[in-house]
Amino acid sequence: MGYQHLDIERDGAVATLWLNRPEKLNAMSSDIWEDIPVAMAEIDADETARVVVLVGRGKAFSVGIDVGLLANLQPGPGSPAESNQKLFRTIKRLQQTASCLADSPKPVIAAVHGYCLGGGMALATACDIRLAAADSVFSVRETRMGLVADTGILQRLPAIVGPGHTAELAYTGKDIHADRALSIGLVNDIFTDAQATLAAAVRLATEIAASSPLVIRGIKQVLAANQGRTVEQALDFVAQWNAAYLISNDLTEAITAFFEKREPDFRGT
Repeated sequence: MGYQHLDIERDGAVATLWLNRPEKLNAMSSDIWEDIPVAMAEIDADETARVVVLVGRGKAFSVGIDVGLLANLQPGPGSPAESNQKLFRTIKRLQQTASCLADSPKPVIAAVHGYCLGGGMALATACDIRLAAADSVFSVRETRMGLVADTGILQRLPAIVGPGHTAELAYTGKDIHADRALSIGLVNDIFTDAQATLAAAVRLATEIAASSPLVIRGIKQVLAANQGRTVEQALDFVAQWNAAYLISNDLTEAITAFFEKREPDFRGT
């Protein structure tokens, strides 16, 4: 499919999803909000793509929601209840833009450079792994715009950096740079610039893609299932998952490759 402000590039088992509105620092226009779930569904359906890299063209990952969209939020005709219901549905639709990254069966790596603000933070925190260029700037910018962040940052950030750091960033809306992001666990590593960060993300994606797609999908589901469960409940979940999927062609291939002293050729079956 063609997208106005997104591009998908495929290189072997790695699919790179580009935010492509560089002249606006990848500010998220209405089509970006709507098209990311469509693009991710396209990638999810592509069995040759095993890992996704999310990156922004130009000087920034994303400065978040296009402010013009906020300016256009006006009460519609009819009762306040009707307007409120319409706004509720709009927020739920915007939430899906980030949630589709978390819900993808495939690992998603964010390669961040420049500004990663507001809605950009919502995208990054919905990814499984975040790498950052040295010039990266992160912010729960909604606070400074008079808004409660509602597209997933407040729900996902505590599991990434802990409640204390989340509260500080959310209450203040302050900017933090890559070194602070690394120290609190928001990102896994820092690289010199955008090009080096993308290269590192692709290397990592390629490394992940060498594993069994069936196993990687299972790991992502098990990690997600840990949230809100006790250890005992989480152990039951992984036991059920392995009871369903442990005996696979990929397991046979791994054992055969071990004895034949070669690299396995996993097919995800």
